[in-house]
Amino acid sequence: QVQLVESGGGLVQPGGSLRLSCAASGIIYSINAMSWFRQAPGKQRELVASVALGGRTDLADSVKGRFTVSRDNVRSTIDLQMNSLKPEDTGVYYCNAQILTTGSAGDSAWGDYWGPGTQVTVSS
Repeated sequence: QVQLVESGGGLVQPGGSLRLSCAASGIIYSINAMSWFRQAPGKQRELVASVALGGRTDLADSVKGRFTVSRDNVRSTIDLQMNSLKPEDTGVYYCNAQILTTGSAGDSAWGDYWGPGTQVTVSS
């Protein structure tokens, strides 16, 4: 069974920094895209950053120049370095990955997996 576990959330003042990490574990044959999403109170979940298997990165316009994303294919991890944090960055941050694992019939199958989320609060 595949699991994603996030860490690194917390409370930080505006202008501060946080680093989020996410690790995938279980029976993993391959991981396609790994991404970070966030959901603010009363708003829809939105894509923050993603890293393709080949290393291409994409960042939401709202975080460009402040956030960087990196991925370690050997350790099956994705990190999100968040600098110059703003109150509008507050929300629950979720890790997402498309993972090839063992299917219910014993063959291999792709699945879309989510972590439980980690809270990021930017407030003075």
